[in-house]
Amino acid sequence: PAVTAGNTFLMKPSERVPLSAMMLAELANDCGLPPGVLNMVHGGHDTVNFLCDDDPIRAVSFVGGNVAGAHIYQRAGKNGKRAQCNLGAKNHAVILPDADPQSAINQIVGASCGAAGQRCMAISVAVFVGKAKELIPQIAEAASKLKVGPGSAEGVDVGPLISKQAQDRVTSLIQSGVDEGAELLLDGRNPSVPAGCENGYFV
Repeated sequence: PAVTAGNTFLMKPSERVPLSAMMLAELANDCGLPPGVLNMVHGGHDTVNFLCDDDPIRAVSFVGGNVAGAHIYQRAGKNGKRAQCNLGAKNHAVILPDADPQSAINQIVGASCGAAGQRCMAISVAVFVGKAKELIPQIAEAASKLKVGPGSAEGVDVGPLISKQAQDRVTSLIQSGVDEGAELLLDGRNPSVPAGCENGYFV
């Protein structure tokens, strides 16, 4: 949208996973986008502050976590920039009684476990209406059949989380749910993984 509205665009991908954004920039270049319209910078906290402070940059858009987003929103705002920050998304799925069972099972498993749950559109909450709750055990069974391992390996359905910190957060959330009375139908902690991957950040 920024480019189609006549603006140049400066993209800063996550320093942990920059390759997909770099590939998109290369594709834009290959499609004939004029030089200097789409630009890319890399880095962490200092780069973020530069983008928030540099006067020629008139607007900032961010998608990510609450802490980083609050910082960006406040710092950019203080410098008179427009700031749009989409933070800590929680996507919900509502399964109605007349839902097609197999389609619902496939969609919930895919939306919750795809990309190891590390995407903006991942489903974190499912609400089952009426008899739809009868699908819950079948969803757990389908998820249990997913193959966990390195994303580059053939047949793998669920790859690793991005860091040890992310793994610790997920496992702590599982435990907190159990501690608060949730029934754990499928425990993703300490999954079976291929030899040599035991120290990976898998859940």
